[in-house]
This record gives sequence, structure tokens and C-alpha cells, in this order.
Amino acid sequence: MRVRFGFQLSVTTLFVAVVLAVGLALVFLSFDRARSITRSAALRFIDRVADHTADRVNGQFKDVLDILEVLRQLQPVESGTILGNPSLYATLAALLRRHGQLYNLYVGYEDGGFLELDALDRAGPAVRAELQAPLDAAFRLTVMEIPAGESTRIRFTSYLSSDLTVLAQEYRAADYDPRERPWYRDAFRPGAGPITEPYVFKIANLIGYTVRAPFPQGRRGVVAGDILLAETDAFLRSQKLGTSGVVFIFDDRGRVVGHPRMAEVLRAQATGAALELPRLGQLAPVDIAQPLNAWQQGGASQQIFEAPDGRTYVAAFRSIGTAGSSGLRLAVIAPLDEFFAEIEAGRRQLVLLALSFVLAAIPVVWWIGSMLSRSMKALALETDRIQRFEAGGRARRIRSIIREIDDLGRSVATMQTVVRTFASFVPKRLVEQLVATGDALQPGGTRREVTVLFTDIAGFTAIAEKADPEQVMLRTSRYLAVLSAVIMEHGGTVDKFVGDAIMAIWNAPADDPDHVAHACAAVLACREANRNLNAEFESEGWPAYRTRFGLHTGEAVVGTIGSDDRMAYTVLGAAVNLAARLEPLNKEYGTEILVSESIQRQVSDRFTFRTVDTIQPKGFEARIQVYELCERNGHSHGRGLRPG
Repeated sequence: MRVRFGFQLSVTTLFVAVVLAVGLALVFLSFDRARSITRSAALRFIDRVADHTADRVNGQFKDVLDILEVLRQLQPVESGTILGNPSLYATLAALLRRHGQLYNLYVGYEDGGFLELDALDRAGPAVRAELQAPLDAAFRLTVMEIPAGESTRIRFTSYLSSDLTVLAQEYRAADYDPRERPWYRDAFRPGAGPITEPYVFKIANLIGYTVRAPFPQGRRGVVAGDILLAETDAFLRSQKLGTSGVVFIFDDRGRVVGHPRMAEVLRAQATGAALELPRLGQLAPVDIAQPLNAWQQGGASQQIFEAPDGRTYVAAFRSIGTAGSSGLRLAVIAPLDEFFAEIEAGRRQLVLLALSFVLAAIPVVWWIGSMLSRSMKALALETDRIQRFEAGGRARRIRSIIREIDDLGRSVATMQTVVRTFASFVPKRLVEQLVATGDALQPGGTRREVTVLFTDIAGFTAIAEKADPEQVMLRTSRYLAVLSAVIMEHGGTVDKFVGDAIMAIWNAPADDPDHVAHACAAVLACREANRNLNAEFESEGWPAYRTRFGLHTGEAVVGTIGSDDRMAYTVLGAAVNLAARLEPLNKEYGTEILVSESIQRQVSDRFTFRTVDTIQPKGFEARIQVYELCERNGHSHGRGLRPG
């Protein structure tokens, strides 16, 4: 006989044992052990800070690089159609609104053409005042181009409101050549990184980085965006590491390019002089040559080292992967004793708190254990009463020395077995909906638009008559499983199998606003899966299954039909009949996938169709246009056609 304990007693005993063990361990912990734990905790903490900061910096640069990747592939940008192109300006504005770390976006061309859109408020009020921008202006648009019929470049400047209404305009001879600026000049140099060194942005007289991406196609040039150094400084300042800790960014030449005090250091340099980046020795709190060399030679990314000032420091280093050949690194430095002070105080408080908590919590835990015990017993009885209902999952008996959990495990195992059996005969999505809503399965239906698919295997009767019946069942089950998996992966519901044929529906029972596109994508994927399966069949000496598909969308009655002891979830109506009529017509036209005009009309922008014929299906008064579904359009490969 197995030994089992009551849940209430088990919970209370376990709680007291764990808390007492932790409390006593803390009371008797030696100072050396506490010091070791502190060092480990400091390393873990500073490692998390380094990870978090590096991820943020990488993410900031990556977001901008992703924007530039999208931007440089836009046809107006590649072709250089930048003058008088409101749709392109709207795209730039949308990208700036979505990514707050960007000050502006711009494009410079090899022939001197230039397009720039600035978010005025991100550069501060001084820039707005200097530019004398209208009060309601949200953006400044600059285009430098040679207009049609002209021989010299003109600079067109427009101030735009938040909805891109033009508030003011001016033009004059171009006074700016993007090809002379650092972001453009070095972009095509072999090994050039995507992120420049900090420099002064001419338009705003502010310091920052430029993230750039050259494009050699079309009108050759560079797309770029500016990240103000003040944003990076503010972020680095927000990483709190006690009173002396600091986070900074440096390059592989030992120059600091990002620091909480970077902006004030650079502003202190002489006006008009070339920008000189400070060295590590100027801004690092201590000499980090030792831990930095250890890391660069393959050592751990977090280090503890003794500094000349007699204090012990903890450091962590990370590479900024998105910087590429720019070679940016991130360092986190903090004195170890600042961790000691906080952790030692916290350790003493934790000991007292643990002991007090044990004494005060025993009655509460006993009461909670009693309440949970009663609840779990009631839950076990409830699951027994609903064991004839269903949910998916593998039936596995959960055993435990705690009596109530053991009882619940038996009930859940029973329920899972019944649910799994039921789910094998009812569409999975319907089962999930019934479980989610708690509704009972009963006759009735609703009228809604659905997309209906019928499939059939050409010449299946001849194959079945000549082959071994057991092999026919095995191979056909394998075929149906493959196609069913593809259909469900694309949001469809397999309604039924009729011999070798499949009937599937979309937009029922669950809503799917894009059900026509998902159904088309599913049929194309089924065709590909069928071809792969046929290759396996042929290698096994089994005849290929050539599948024909008929697809139609329209209004139908969706619901449950049948009697009290046997029901079926299905779709009824003319839309179903028309889909069923389309499938055998493939034989007459020599096609694989026939769809109705209603399918073609809704997704013609995402799929390629071939006109086949105008027919009058049996039982229908109106004539309809029939199309062959060929493939997805080339430009829609990147669109997500699978439901999320």
C-alpha cells in the first residue's frame, strides 16, 4: 500500500522546513562564504547590466539598420524620384514617428542629389528657433535636385505639419554637397562599418552617430539616419551602478564614443576644431587595461580586478554586434565594495525577516493549506463529472504522495483520454472552441461567409482495385494526414474525409478575416506537400496520388446537424455545392486547382490566376468564370499568409 499524506499537512511542513533551512543557513553563513556570494552576485548583476545595455544599444542600431534596409529598397529611393514625391515623404515621416531614437532620415546620391526629412522637436527648441520654423511645423523637408529644364542643383526646403500639410516653402541654389560629409564619403570604402564615429551634424550643430546603408543599384547612393549622442548619453546615465559605477562605449582603437558625460566633454573642445574623441584613460574611472586584455584574449566577459587606487572593481565587456567593422565595445565598471555594503545590510535584514516570517506565517499557511485542500478535492470531483467532455493532450496518469493531487491526476487522465478520443472525430478547432466557451454541442447553425475546399485523387479507384487493401489504407491515411496538417497550419478546418477526398473550410468555427488568402496559400502548400509525398511513394514503389482541388468562397450555413446521440459539424449551402462542382472539372480542363471568380476577385493582388472558362455548373442558374490558381505573386512572398 502506497503511503500518502494530506495536502494541508504537506504544504505546511514543506513551508516551515524550507524557510527554516534558508534562515538557519543565513544565520550560520561565514564571512568568507558571504564574501564569495557577494562577488558572484556582483558578477551576475554587472553581467545582466552589460547584457541589458548591449541589447538596448544593439537594438537601437539594429532598428535603424532595419529601417534603412527597407528604405533603400523602395523604388522611388533606388530610382532617385525624390522631387515632388508626397508618398515617399509620407513613408519617411511614418518611419520617424515609429522610431523615436531617430532625429532624421536622408538619402544622398552619387550625382549630388539629396533628400532629408527632420523631426524638428527632437533636436530641441534652439534648432527650431534658428531655422525660424513655423510653430505648427513637425518636419523639415529638404530636397536638392536639378529640376527638369535646369542645369544647376536647387535646394527646396519645406516645413510640414504633423499631417504633412505644407506650411512654408523656399528654394535657392544648393549650398550643401552630401558627398563631402563623413557619412557619405566613407560609406563605399571597403570594410566601412554601418555606424560612423560621432561627429557634428551640420543642420543642428549637435553631436551624434549616423547609421548608414549604401545601395549600388539604380541611382547609386547612401541612405542614412542620425541618432543624437544626447540620447545615448541619457540612456547610459540611466544605468544605475551605485555611486561610482559607469557604463560607456569605446572602439577598438581605445577611443570613447559613448559615455554619460560624453556630450559635455566634446562641447568643451575648441569651436571649429576637428572633433577629437577622448581616450579610455581620460573617461574610464580606473585603468581597465588588465581586464580588457584578458577579455580580448578569450577570457571571461566579466572580470574582478584590483585597481591602483587600492579598490577592487568588477567589470563586464560586450561587443556591439550591429556596429560591424566600426568595432564598438561596451564596458560596465563598478567598485566591488559598493555591492558589499548593500548586500551585507540586506543579508542581516533577510535573516531577521526570515525568522520573523516563519513564526508569523505558520498559522496563515495552515489556513491556506486547509482551503487549498478543500478546493482541490472539489476540483477532482468536478473533473470526474465532466470526463465525458474533451480537451487535447496525451493521457498520462499524474501520481503524487499527496492524496488530493493523486486524485486529481487520476481524474485528469480519465478526462484527457475521453477528450482525445472525441477530438479524433470532431474538428480540432471546434473542440478548442467548445472547451474555451464551455458550451454544449447541440444542433443548430449560423449563416456566414466561408471558403470551402474539395480535393480528390485522380484515378484512385484503379489504384485501390489493384493494390493490397491494407497498403491502400496505410498510404491513403498517410496522404490524408499530410494534407490535413497543411490545411490546419494555414488556419483551415478539416470538415470530413470521404474516402480519399477531403472537405475543408476556412472562417469557421473560428473567425478568420483573411480566410480566402489563407485558403489559397493552403492549397498551394498542399500541392507542394503532395508532390513531396509522391516522390516518397515512388521511391517505395507505390503509385503517385495526383490531387485535384476545387475552391470557392461564399455564404453558407455553418453548424451542427444530427441527432442527440450522433452529431456532425459541417457546412451546407450553394457555396459548398459549387466548390464540389469545381473539383472534378480539373479533369476536363487538364488543371490541378480550379477556383471560382469570387476567389480570384478577392486575392488577385496576391496570387496569380489563369482564366479557364465560363461555365454553368449543374444546379446553378447563373454562369460563372472559372480560374486556375497558379502561384503566389512574387511580391507577396514576404507577406504573412499564415494566421498568427
